[in-house]
Formats: sequence, structure tokens, C-alpha cells
Amino acid sequence: MNYSPAITAKPSGFLKDLVTIAGRALRSVPREPEVFIPALFIPAFFFIVNIGALQDLTETVLPGAEQAIPEDFDYRAFQLPTAIIFAVTGVSRAASLVTDITSGYFDRLLLTPTRRVPLLLGLMVADWALVSVLCVPVIILGFITGVSFGTGILGMLLFILIGGIWGLAFTGFPYAIALKTGNAAAVASSFLLFFPFAFLTSSTVPLQGLTGWMQAIATYNPLTYILDAMRSLLSEGWDFVALGKGIAAILAVAVISQTLAFLALKGRLKRG
Repeated sequence: MNYSPAITAKPSGFLKDLVTIAGRALRSVPREPEVFIPALFIPAFFFIVNIGALQDLTETVLPGAEQAIPEDFDYRAFQLPTAIIFAVTGVSRAASLVTDITSGYFDRLLLTPTRRVPLLLGLMVADWALVSVLCVPVIILGFITGVSFGTGILGMLLFILIGGIWGLAFTGFPYAIALKTGNAAAVASSFLLFFPFAFLTSSTVPLQGLTGWMQAIATYNPLTYILDAMRSLLSEGWDFVALGKGIAAILAVAVISQTLAFLALKGRLKRG
């Protein structure tokens, strides 16, 4: 009797797995407008409202900061990085990952030769692509209101890149929660982690205009340096010190968030 050899699936390669997972995540985006519409509406809303409410105040009088704020200070340019940060922070496929976990799709993936790291990294690649695209409409809004890049096209591209890598750095938190809990409500609440970053910093008023205790907290807030790095690209010339501090701040947050995410993935794989 002739026996045919057993047919087994072979791994397709790390890059192939990464592209496949990322491609699936990106294809689902148009079917889920609730993912990107708030990410455009909220920053546009705050950008317009903050300019309307605070532009005259910050460009004329900031008690105790008259000597520190330059005469040509442009509040619209000051607010554009804040709008970008609001657009890209918390945008992730973590909720979809919870759906995959609860539906059993994630467990079925574990039965395939798919490498484990791309299961999470592929989603993050898709997130980075999405948040980078989300930066563009916000920048266009800035152009409409009169904002320009003193560092030119290269500065604008770096501006988008910084926004994208910050969005990617933050995604580790919702993914860690998704993998640890498998709970959609817990993932949705992960955005609350961003609130201290968003408001205990120079997001609406220059650091020099904050009260003493607020200024002290903002000094230790990594988002302060990320915003400074992005704002430096809107000014004439290149401020490599500000850019270096901003990138270092992103990397510090990324180390924490991504470590939590991949430890959660490791735990999920053990339980699976």
C-alpha cells in the first residue's frame, strides 16, 4: 500500500506575514468610519475653538511671560501640533484585535504557521500608515488658516513622521489592554491614559504662560518636548536640540508601551 507523505503548511516568511496582517487591517478601515472620523473631527474642532478663544490673548498678553514670548508669536502655528497629536493618539486596531480574540479568529491564526510577532507588529504598521494619513487633512486645515512651514517640504514631511511615530508609540497601551483583557470597553477607556499627556503640558498655552505648579508638571511631561519638536519645524531654521528632545521623548514612551504590548502578547500566547 502506498502512503502519500503528509502535507504540512510551511511558514511564508516574516515580511510576508507582516504585510498580510497589515494589509488585512488596512482593508477593514473603510468599513469602520468610527475609527477615523472622530480622529479628524475632534482635532479640527479644538484647533478652531482654541484659536477663536485664545489667539488674541496669547499673542498680546501672557502675565509673567512678556519677555519669553517672541513678538512674532503665531498661535495658529502653535496649535497645529496639538491638533496633530489629538488626531493620531489612540488610533489603533486594538478594538478589532478584541473582536478577533472574542470571535476565535486570533486562536485560529495561532494554529497556522504565521509567526507570532507579526500578529501584533502588522497591526501597528497599519496604525502607523493610518495616523500618517490622518495628519494630512489637519495640516491642510492649518494651511487654510495661514500656517506655513519655515523648514519647507522636508520639515513638513518630518512633521508628519513625528506625528506618526508618536501615534505608533502610544498604540502599545491599547494593544496591551486588548491582549490582556480581551475586553472592548477596557480598550475604549485606554484613551483616558492620554488625558494627563494632553492637558498637563503646553498644549494650549506656551510653557512660559503656565502657572508654577502646572509648568513644573509640564516640564516632566514627554508630550511637552514632542510638541516643541513639531513647533520648531514651523519656525524658520532647524532646531536640532528641540528635535532631538522630541524624538527621545517618543522613544521613552515607546519603550514602555511596546514592552507592555509584547509582554501581553506573550501572555496571550501562553494562555492560548
